[in-house]
Amino acid sequence: MAKEEIREKYAVETVALTKKYKGKSAVSHLDMKVREGAIYGFIGRNGAGKSTTLKMLCGLAKPTAGEIRIFGKTVNDPYVARRIGCLIESAGLYPDMTARQNVLMKAKCIGLTDQGSVDKVISITGLSDAGGKKVRHFSMGMKQRLGIAVALLGNPDLLILDEPINGLDPEGIREVRQLLQLLNEEGKTLIISSHILGELSKIATHYGIIKDGMLVEQINQEELERKCKSYFQIEVDDVKRALPLIAEYLPASSPEVYDSRILRLYDLEDGAELNRVLVEHQVQIYASGFHHMDLEEYFLDRMDGGNPGKDR
Repeated sequence: MAKEEIREKYAVETVALTKKYKGKSAVSHLDMKVREGAIYGFIGRNGAGKSTTLKMLCGLAKPTAGEIRIFGKTVNDPYVARRIGCLIESAGLYPDMTARQNVLMKAKCIGLTDQGSVDKVISITGLSDAGGKKVRHFSMGMKQRLGIAVALLGNPDLLILDEPINGLDPEGIREVRQLLQLLNEEGKTLIISSHILGELSKIATHYGIIKDGMLVEQINQEELERKCKSYFQIEVDDVKRALPLIAEYLPASSPEVYDSRILRLYDLEDGAELNRVLVEHQVQIYASGFHHMDLEEYFLDRMDGGNPGKDR
Protein backbone atom coordinates (compact mmCIF):
# COMPACT_ATOMS: atom_id res chain seq x y z
CA MET A 1 0.00 0.00 0.00
CA ALA A 2 1.41 3.36 -1.01
CA LYS A 3 2.19 5.80 1.75
CA GLU A 4 -0.21 8.70 2.05
CA GLU A 5 1.30 11.85 0.56
CA ILE A 6 2.11 14.45 3.18
CA ARG A 7 0.89 17.88 2.10
CA GLU A 8 3.26 20.77 2.61
CA LYS A 9 2.09 23.34 5.15
CA TYR A 10 2.43 26.91 3.93
CA ALA A 11 2.32 30.09 5.95
CA VAL A 12 1.77 32.06 2.73
CA GLU A 13 0.38 31.08 -0.67
CA THR A 14 -0.46 33.45 -3.49
CA VAL A 15 -2.12 32.58 -6.78
CA ALA A 16 -1.75 34.93 -9.78
CA LEU A 17 -1.37 37.86 -7.37
CA THR A 18 -1.49 41.13 -9.32
CA LYS A 19 -1.38 44.81 -8.42
CA LYS A 20 -1.79 47.60 -10.95
CA TYR A 21 -1.36 51.33 -10.51
CA LYS A 22 -2.90 53.48 -13.26
CA GLY A 23 -3.04 50.47 -15.53
CA LYS A 24 0.61 49.51 -15.03
CA SER A 25 1.45 46.26 -13.25
CA ALA A 26 3.67 46.63 -10.17
CA VAL A 27 3.15 42.91 -9.41
CA SER A 28 2.00 40.45 -12.07
CA HIS A 29 0.58 36.94 -11.60
CA LEU A 30 2.77 36.17 -8.61
CA ASP A 31 2.65 32.58 -7.34
CA MET A 32 4.51 32.52 -4.03
CA LYS A 33 4.74 29.69 -1.51
CA VAL A 34 6.35 30.18 1.89
CA ARG A 35 6.62 27.11 4.09
CA GLU A 36 5.74 27.31 7.77
CA GLY A 37 8.89 27.78 9.82
CA ALA A 38 10.94 29.18 6.92
CA ILE A 39 13.07 32.29 6.74
CA TYR A 40 12.12 33.43 3.25
CA GLY A 41 14.50 35.91 1.65
CA PHE A 42 12.61 38.06 -0.86
CA ILE A 43 15.07 39.47 -3.40
CA GLY A 44 14.70 41.96 -6.22
CA ARG A 45 16.07 45.22 -7.54
CA ASN A 46 14.51 48.57 -6.61
CA GLY A 47 11.10 48.84 -8.23
CA ALA A 48 10.81 45.08 -8.80
CA GLY A 49 7.62 44.85 -6.71
CA LYS A 50 8.94 43.62 -3.36
CA SER A 51 7.36 46.25 -1.12
CA THR A 52 4.06 46.16 -3.05
CA THR A 53 3.90 42.39 -2.60
CA LEU A 54 4.64 42.62 1.13
CA LYS A 55 2.01 45.34 1.59
CA MET A 56 -0.59 43.08 -0.04
CA LEU A 57 0.41 40.18 2.22
CA CYS A 58 -0.03 42.45 5.26
CA GLY A 59 -3.40 43.74 4.07
CA LEU A 60 -2.00 47.26 3.58
CA ALA A 61 -2.68 47.23 -0.17
CA LYS A 62 -5.58 45.64 -2.01
CA PRO A 63 -4.73 43.28 -4.89
CA THR A 64 -6.07 44.12 -8.33
CA ALA A 65 -6.46 40.39 -9.00
CA GLY A 66 -5.36 37.04 -7.62
CA GLU A 67 -5.56 35.34 -4.26
CA ILE A 68 -3.63 35.43 -0.98
CA ARG A 69 -3.91 32.73 1.65
CA ILE A 70 -2.22 33.02 5.06
CA PHE A 71 -2.09 29.75 6.97
CA GLY A 72 -4.81 28.51 4.63
CA LYS A 73 -7.17 31.47 5.14
CA THR A 74 -7.81 34.64 3.13
CA VAL A 75 -5.81 37.70 4.10
CA ASN A 76 -8.99 39.58 5.07
CA ASP A 77 -9.96 36.99 7.68
CA PRO A 78 -9.81 38.54 11.22
CA TYR A 79 -8.09 35.36 12.38
CA VAL A 80 -5.29 36.03 9.91
CA ALA A 81 -4.68 39.60 11.07
CA ARG A 82 -3.84 38.33 14.56
CA ARG A 83 -1.20 35.96 13.17
CA ILE A 84 0.77 38.54 11.15
CA GLY A 85 3.31 41.07 12.39
CA CYS A 86 4.64 43.62 9.89
CA LEU A 87 7.42 46.15 9.60
CA ILE A 88 7.01 47.86 6.24
CA GLU A 89 9.11 50.93 5.37
CA SER A 90 9.17 52.48 8.87
CA ALA A 91 7.71 51.64 12.25
CA GLY A 92 6.16 55.10 12.80
CA LEU A 93 7.92 55.63 16.12
CA TYR A 94 7.45 58.69 18.32
CA PRO A 95 10.90 60.21 18.97
CA ASP A 96 10.00 61.93 22.27
CA MET A 97 8.72 58.70 23.82
CA THR A 98 10.76 55.87 25.33
CA ALA A 99 10.82 52.39 23.83
CA ARG A 100 8.29 51.13 26.37
CA GLN A 101 5.97 54.10 25.84
CA ASN A 102 6.03 53.51 22.09
CA VAL A 103 5.25 49.82 22.39
CA LEU A 104 2.61 50.41 25.08
CA MET A 105 0.81 52.93 22.89
CA LYS A 106 0.88 50.58 19.89
CA ALA A 107 -0.45 47.79 22.09
CA LYS A 108 -3.39 49.90 23.19
CA CYS A 109 -4.13 50.78 19.56
CA ILE A 110 -4.59 47.10 18.69
CA GLY A 111 -6.57 46.38 21.85
CA LEU A 112 -3.82 44.56 23.73
CA THR A 113 -4.13 45.29 27.43
CA ASP A 114 -1.61 42.80 28.83
CA GLN A 115 1.41 44.89 29.87
CA GLY A 116 3.37 41.70 30.34
CA SER A 117 3.30 41.27 26.56
CA VAL A 118 4.81 44.73 26.19
CA ASP A 119 7.66 43.88 28.55
CA LYS A 120 8.21 40.56 26.77
CA VAL A 121 8.69 42.05 23.28
CA ILE A 122 10.97 44.76 24.70
CA SER A 123 13.03 42.09 26.42
CA ILE A 124 13.30 39.74 23.44
CA THR A 125 14.48 42.59 21.21
CA GLY A 126 17.18 43.54 23.72
CA LEU A 127 15.80 46.95 24.66
CA SER A 128 15.14 46.39 28.36
CA ASP A 129 18.25 48.35 29.31
CA ALA A 130 17.20 51.37 27.26
CA GLY A 131 15.34 52.55 30.35
CA GLY A 132 13.98 56.07 30.06
CA LYS A 133 16.02 56.89 26.98
CA LYS A 134 13.94 58.62 24.33
CA VAL A 135 13.78 57.11 20.87
CA ARG A 136 15.29 60.26 19.33
CA HIS A 137 18.57 59.23 20.97
CA PHE A 138 18.45 55.62 19.68
CA SER A 139 20.87 54.28 17.12
CA MET A 140 19.42 53.08 13.82
CA GLY A 141 19.86 49.49 14.98
CA MET A 142 17.91 50.17 18.18
CA LYS A 143 15.11 51.79 16.18
CA GLN A 144 14.91 48.76 13.91
CA ARG A 145 14.74 46.43 16.90
CA LEU A 146 12.02 48.62 18.40
CA GLY A 147 10.10 48.38 15.12
CA ILE A 148 10.38 44.60 15.31
CA ALA A 149 9.20 44.73 18.93
CA VAL A 150 6.05 46.54 17.79
CA ALA A 151 5.54 43.92 15.04
CA LEU A 152 5.81 41.18 17.68
CA LEU A 153 2.87 42.47 19.72
CA GLY A 154 0.18 39.82 19.93
CA ASN A 155 2.75 37.04 19.40
CA PRO A 156 2.23 36.62 15.62
CA ASP A 157 3.20 33.40 13.82
CA LEU A 158 4.31 35.23 10.68
CA LEU A 159 6.66 38.23 10.56
CA ILE A 160 6.91 40.26 7.35
CA LEU A 161 9.91 42.62 7.40
CA ASP A 162 10.80 45.02 4.59
CA GLU A 163 14.53 45.88 4.62
CA PRO A 164 15.01 45.38 8.40
CA ILE A 165 18.81 45.82 8.21
CA ASN A 166 18.93 48.66 5.69
CA GLY A 167 21.20 51.50 6.83
CA LEU A 168 22.59 49.67 9.86
CA ASP A 169 26.25 49.52 10.85
CA PRO A 170 27.89 46.07 11.17
CA GLU A 171 27.07 45.81 14.88
CA GLY A 172 23.44 46.74 14.27
CA ILE A 173 23.20 44.18 11.45
CA ARG A 174 24.61 41.47 13.71
CA GLU A 175 22.13 42.31 16.48
CA VAL A 176 19.12 42.21 14.15
CA ARG A 177 20.36 39.01 12.48
CA GLN A 178 20.68 37.27 15.85
CA LEU A 179 17.22 38.47 16.83
CA LEU A 180 15.66 37.14 13.62
CA GLN A 181 17.36 33.77 14.08
CA LEU A 182 16.05 33.59 17.65
CA LEU A 183 12.50 34.38 16.55
CA ASN A 184 12.68 31.69 13.88
CA GLU A 185 14.00 29.15 16.38
CA GLU A 186 10.94 29.92 18.50
CA GLY A 187 8.76 28.79 15.60
CA LYS A 188 7.96 31.99 13.73
CA THR A 189 7.92 32.13 9.93
CA LEU A 190 9.78 35.14 8.53
CA ILE A 191 9.59 36.87 5.16
CA ILE A 192 12.48 39.33 4.80
CA SER A 193 13.34 41.60 1.91
CA SER A 194 16.89 42.91 1.80
CA HIS A 195 19.51 44.32 -0.56
CA ILE A 196 22.31 43.08 1.72
CA LEU A 197 22.46 39.62 0.18
CA GLY A 198 25.56 38.49 2.07
CA GLU A 199 23.74 38.93 5.37
CA LEU A 200 20.52 37.42 4.05
CA SER A 201 22.39 34.31 2.96
CA LYS A 202 23.51 33.75 6.57
CA ILE A 203 19.97 33.17 7.83
CA ALA A 204 17.56 32.46 4.95
CA THR A 205 16.30 28.91 4.39
CA HIS A 206 14.38 29.76 1.20
CA TYR A 207 14.46 32.52 -1.42
CA GLY A 208 12.08 34.16 -3.85
CA ILE A 209 13.53 36.26 -6.67
CA ILE A 210 11.28 38.90 -8.24
CA LYS A 211 11.96 40.85 -11.44
CA ASP A 212 9.67 43.43 -13.05
CA GLY A 213 6.80 42.34 -10.80
CA MET A 214 7.10 38.65 -11.71
CA LEU A 215 8.55 35.82 -9.65
CA VAL A 216 11.63 34.55 -11.46
CA GLU A 217 12.42 31.67 -9.13
CA GLN A 218 11.81 30.12 -5.72
CA ILE A 219 14.66 28.06 -4.33
CA ASN A 220 15.72 26.64 -0.97
CA GLN A 221 19.18 26.98 0.55
CA GLU A 222 20.22 23.43 -0.33
CA GLU A 223 19.25 23.87 -4.00
CA LEU A 224 21.04 27.21 -4.10
CA GLU A 225 24.24 25.65 -2.80
CA ARG A 226 24.05 22.97 -5.50
CA LYS A 227 23.54 25.56 -8.25
CA CYS A 228 26.27 27.90 -7.02
CA LYS A 229 29.07 25.90 -8.62
CA SER A 230 32.75 26.61 -8.15
CA TYR A 231 34.57 27.92 -11.20
CA PHE A 232 38.02 28.97 -12.36
CA GLN A 233 38.11 32.56 -13.62
CA ILE A 234 40.85 33.80 -15.88
CA GLU A 235 41.42 37.24 -17.37
CA VAL A 236 43.35 37.28 -20.65
CA ASP A 237 44.27 39.74 -23.37
CA ASP A 238 42.43 37.87 -26.13
CA VAL A 239 39.41 35.64 -25.35
CA LYS A 240 38.99 34.71 -29.05
CA ARG A 241 42.47 33.20 -29.14
CA ALA A 242 42.08 31.50 -25.76
CA LEU A 243 38.84 29.64 -26.55
CA PRO A 244 40.11 27.33 -29.32
CA LEU A 245 43.20 26.50 -27.26
CA ILE A 246 41.04 25.50 -24.30
CA ALA A 247 38.80 23.43 -26.56
CA GLU A 248 41.85 21.60 -27.96
CA TYR A 249 43.89 21.00 -24.82
CA LEU A 250 41.21 20.96 -22.09
CA PRO A 251 38.02 19.75 -23.84
CA ALA A 252 36.20 18.84 -20.60
CA SER A 253 36.62 22.25 -18.93
CA SER A 254 33.31 23.90 -20.05
CA PRO A 255 34.48 27.48 -20.79
CA GLU A 256 32.03 30.36 -20.58
CA VAL A 257 32.73 33.88 -21.88
CA TYR A 258 31.93 36.29 -19.05
CA ASP A 259 33.01 39.44 -20.90
CA SER A 260 35.53 40.51 -23.53
CA ARG A 261 38.50 39.58 -21.35
CA ILE A 262 37.23 37.13 -18.75
CA LEU A 263 36.52 33.42 -19.05
CA ARG A 264 34.94 31.17 -16.46
CA LEU A 265 35.60 27.45 -16.56
CA TYR A 266 33.42 24.97 -14.74
CA ASP A 267 34.48 21.38 -14.00
CA LEU A 268 38.15 22.40 -14.07
CA GLU A 269 40.40 20.84 -11.45
CA ASP A 270 43.86 22.08 -12.46
CA GLY A 271 44.12 25.82 -13.08
CA ALA A 272 47.89 25.62 -13.43
CA GLU A 273 47.58 23.44 -16.55
CA LEU A 274 45.28 25.97 -18.18
CA ASN A 275 47.68 28.79 -17.41
CA ARG A 276 50.58 26.78 -18.86
CA VAL A 277 48.73 26.08 -22.12
CA LEU A 278 47.79 29.71 -22.66
CA VAL A 279 51.22 31.11 -21.79
CA GLU A 280 52.93 28.63 -24.13
CA HIS A 281 50.73 29.92 -26.95
CA GLN A 282 51.47 33.59 -26.18
CA VAL A 283 48.09 34.41 -24.61
CA GLN A 284 48.77 36.99 -21.90
CA ILE A 285 47.17 36.28 -18.49
CA TYR A 286 46.33 39.19 -16.18
CA ALA A 287 44.68 37.26 -13.33
CA SER A 288 43.36 33.79 -12.56
CA GLY A 289 41.97 31.80 -9.65
CA PHE A 290 39.20 29.58 -8.31
CA HIS A 291 35.96 31.16 -7.07
CA HIS A 292 32.64 30.03 -5.66
CA MET A 293 29.42 31.67 -6.80
CA ASP A 294 27.57 33.29 -3.88
CA LEU A 295 23.99 34.50 -3.49
CA GLU A 296 24.82 37.92 -4.91
CA GLU A 297 26.36 36.48 -8.08
CA TYR A 298 23.47 34.05 -8.47
CA PHE A 299 20.94 36.85 -8.06
CA LEU A 300 22.68 39.13 -10.55
CA ASP A 301 22.89 36.29 -13.06
CA ARG A 302 19.15 35.61 -12.73
CA MET A 303 18.37 39.31 -13.09
CA ASP A 304 20.42 39.39 -16.29
CA GLY A 305 18.56 36.40 -17.69
CA GLY A 306 21.20 33.78 -17.04
CA ASN A 307 20.72 30.32 -15.61
CA PRO A 308 23.48 29.62 -13.06
CA GLY A 309 24.10 26.01 -12.25
CA LYS A 310 22.86 24.85 -15.65
CA ASP A 311 25.02 22.18 -17.24
CA ARG A 312 27.38 23.95 -19.57
